Amino acid sequence: MTAKRTWRTWWKTGAAVAATAVMLFPVYWMINVSFTEPRRMRKSPPDWTPVGGTLDGYRAVLEQQMPYLATSLFVGLGTVILTLAIAAPAGYALAKLRPRGGAVLGFVLLVAQMIPAIIMAMGYYAFLLNVGMLNTLPGLIVADSTIAVPFAVLIFTAFMSGVPDELMQSALMDGAGPIRTFWSVAMPVSRNATVTVSLFAFLWAWSDFVFASTLDSGGRLRPITLGIYHYIGNNNQEWNAIMATAVVASVPATVLLVLAQRYVAAGVAAGAVKD
Repeated sequence: MTAKRTWRTWWKTGAAVAATAVMLFPVYWMINVSFTEPRRMRKSPPDWTPVGGTLDGYRAVLEQQMPYLATSLFVGLGTVILTLAIAAPAGYALAKLRPRGGAVLGFVLLVAQMIPAIIMAMGYYAFLLNVGMLNTLPGLIVADSTIAVPFAVLIFTAFMSGVPDELMQSALMDGAGPIRTFWSVAMPVSRNATVTVSLFAFLWAWSDFVFASTLDSGGRLRPITLGIYHYIGNNNQEWNAIMATAVVASVPATVLLVLAQRYVAAGVAAGAVKD
């Protein structure tokens, strides 16, 4: 029985490793090509390792793509700040102040997440054009925030619903108003939700292409997704530079995911026991 159970465990482990390898192979190939010389890419069969590797692709990134990366960083951080400024108070109000129509608003937020981004982009194009914010970074930040805010409000509402009412009542008895209670009591214990919302808002803004290509394609400062898109069009033979750009663009998201994974797990499982 023990041998059978051991074999079953090894079989499951092997299947999991094989599935993981298949899913991660595009990442490996992206890294491999980023170090491969252009003349070796036309070989058949191709090199499975970067034989005679080169850093030319990464030099091209430093010379040509850094403004795009800086723009994406600015848009991502701006989206995080705007999303938190809107979603955290809204989640607190729905969870603890319980206004009339809160259940309807929660349903509306769910429906908002189902609207295709391209449809929202068309609406925002007309709006930003009328207010003079088309092809600007603030306009792109506002648009990207609309993707993150519904999800963020739902996360904050679920998480703050699990905060003991006794904490809120104690703050009220000490003379704190709703705003002070929100800032001094609800937000500190909602760290996991805050990190989760911040991470997803940043990643959505960082990887956005639909809003960027629709609302900022003619702007002077463009995010990295448009940088890669135009870079492919202008240098369609320099695949090592293209893949090097993709590798560099993946680093911030990877670092954030590694650093925030335990907070994300706790934030998504809102309502768990708090620290």
